[in-house]
Amino acid sequence: MRSSKALLTVLLAFVAAVTLSTPAQAADGRYVALGDSYAVAPGTRTYDDPNDECRRGPLTYTRLWAAQHPSVAFVEASCSGATTADLISTQIPQLTADTTLVTIQVGGNDVGFVDVLMNCVLTINDQDCVNGVELAKQAAQAYLSPALAQTYAAVRAKAPNARVIVVGYPRLYTIRGSCGIFGLSDTERTALNSAADTLAAVTSARAAEAGFTFLDARPVFDPHTICSNGSTWVTSLEWDKINESYHPNTAGHRDGYLAALNSLTG
Repeated sequence: MRSSKALLTVLLAFVAAVTLSTPAQAADGRYVALGDSYAVAPGTRTYDDPNDECRRGPLTYTRLWAAQHPSVAFVEASCSGATTADLISTQIPQLTADTTLVTIQVGGNDVGFVDVLMNCVLTINDQDCVNGVELAKQAAQAYLSPALAQTYAAVRAKAPNARVIVVGYPRLYTIRGSCGIFGLSDTERTALNSAADTLAAVTSARAAEAGFTFLDARPVFDPHTICSNGSTWVTSLEWDKINESYHPNTAGHRDGYLAALNSLTG
């Protein structure tokens, strides 16, 4: 009996020693998602907590990528309404030296794109819409461009070894598409598309200077924009759910952004 107890004691001690000497499996990298409402759940209609102002949810491209890579630690810093200043103050501090992947999608709120959209929806005169869009495009050049450069520099400083993918915004409309005469005019739709082009030009240029990869959403979404003849990946105006309007829907996140992100990351 004593020999059996002694043997059991030795075995338990051996198991404990092996357990203590074997480190827990480390995560296979660390992914941090930075961004605004396009990187969270508006448009998907599915939220973790519909009363949370950040409006995060499980069907976004960042969450879907993380679910496909469960061995990679995931931090969701993105929040609806975020500007470059918000990223610098509250999101970028969540980056760490061991971060291996960063996605960053920001800029639309810096130039007041939501207000521009609503002005185009509510105005009667096409020129009022065009003028508002032109002011936003000027702001992208004068204000957003240096703000992005500062933001990207802050990202690199906090995550010096990470691969950084800057995610762009899609155009919203197919011109002379299936919408006909209802809703915005093609003049207004063309103006709004030109704003997306300006945002892409400014964002891609600053991303290239920082050594980051730019994911251009325009060619990805163009066959699936509002008024296209195919399946639509962007929500149109919904008066009863204004805060869902003009955002990628579930298919836009899954078949648009996620597929494009996977093509870059593998």
